[in-house]
Amino acid sequence: MNTESLYSLFLKCKNLSTDTRNISPHSLFFGIKGEKFNGNEFAKKAIDAGARYAIVDEKEFEDEENNIFLVKDSLEALQELAKHHRRELKTPIIALTGSNGKTTTKELITRVLSQKYKVISTVGNLNNHIGVPLTILSINHTHEVAVVEMGANHQKEIEFLCSLAEPDFGYITNFGKAHLEGFGGMEGVIKGKSELYHYLRKNEKKAFVNWDDGKQIELTEDMDILSFGTDPNADFRFQYGENFDGKCPELIYNSKSIQSQLIGQYNISNVAAAVAIGLYFKVPIEKIKKAVKAYDSGDNRSQILITKKHQVILDAYNANPSSMEEALKNFSLIEGEKAVVLGDMFELGKSSAFEHLKIGELAYEMGFDSVYLIGSHFSQIELPRNPHIHLFKNREEAENYLKRNPIRENRLLIKGSRGMALEKLMDIF
Repeated sequence: MNTESLYSLFLKCKNLSTDTRNISPHSLFFGIKGEKFNGNEFAKKAIDAGARYAIVDEKEFEDEENNIFLVKDSLEALQELAKHHRRELKTPIIALTGSNGKTTTKELITRVLSQKYKVISTVGNLNNHIGVPLTILSINHTHEVAVVEMGANHQKEIEFLCSLAEPDFGYITNFGKAHLEGFGGMEGVIKGKSELYHYLRKNEKKAFVNWDDGKQIELTEDMDILSFGTDPNADFRFQYGENFDGKCPELIYNSKSIQSQLIGQYNISNVAAAVAIGLYFKVPIEKIKKAVKAYDSGDNRSQILITKKHQVILDAYNANPSSMEEALKNFSLIEGEKAVVLGDMFELGKSSAFEHLKIGELAYEMGFDSVYLIGSHFSQIELPRNPHIHLFKNREEAENYLKRNPIRENRLLIKGSRGMALEKLMDIF
């Protein structure tokens, strides 16, 4: 089955799925193969659950009488279908990538633009070679703007995702020490993320640029840009308030104060990007203020949780050396007795030992009242002997210790990579 024939089936369906747990009536199911599963095996189940059509790429599962159709490769078929659909749409697409803050920025932009337009955006962090096609295929002609998050851990991934989404606008949140193993170091990170700039430049599209980030300025000097920041040369010039309590600073534009519920100095650029993009798209400033103030990140992203004995900043959704450093610096601004619970950072490759040691030393030097370092990487670093520093091989070992020796400090930061699942420690606080 070719793309045109597949598209005719797609247009007869209400939605699309690659997971039989999410099947709804009159949907189109794609049987995608993964390392530990074969989606082809679920095609019949999808039809029985209400799917109108199912797509497979293994002959034995083909059954045209029951609307199960064969393609050469289900994943490639899904991606080509997304590309075809994109070219049928007139909806402007804003592409978003970066090392830190992608999802938070995407949500802020979506909420700001939704004050004036019908907006669709990436659900959660479905931002890879499967998630981006699914996002594109969820766009219809009633949507006035789409915000598509793009994630990557290797070279050429952003380039490929741009070829599917064909964005009209793009924004890179920052260049940080994330996925160093796949990208091959910081230069690789910059090169990989900048593939979005290359697409925008080649196709004469616009980039949104944080004018306070020298690297963004350097990489977009010959492009069509819309800039924002505290620099007088920015198209949208902002002022940022002081950060004395660890919260995201106030943003001021034309004497208008914009305050978010987010935690951290590091989130001010995310708020600023959303405000600038909202202003560019002519969203009234009062509606921008309302949208920013109402946004609550949730999902273990810089959440403030209050327990009987602690005020906890839970930031256990993701971690890399750049975001970890920013979180520690921000936490140091908060008054009171403080303890930090840090989990391993993944996908750092050969630099893993060095980066974990650097973060451990930073936590030590900042003088927090207690430091708990958890994971196979953190547990191997060598720090000066100190009764307030504790190293554990895994979360379970830390949990057993903390049950017997409760944290006494009333302020607590919990941060680690998603695979560490440090949010599970909340049960003992």
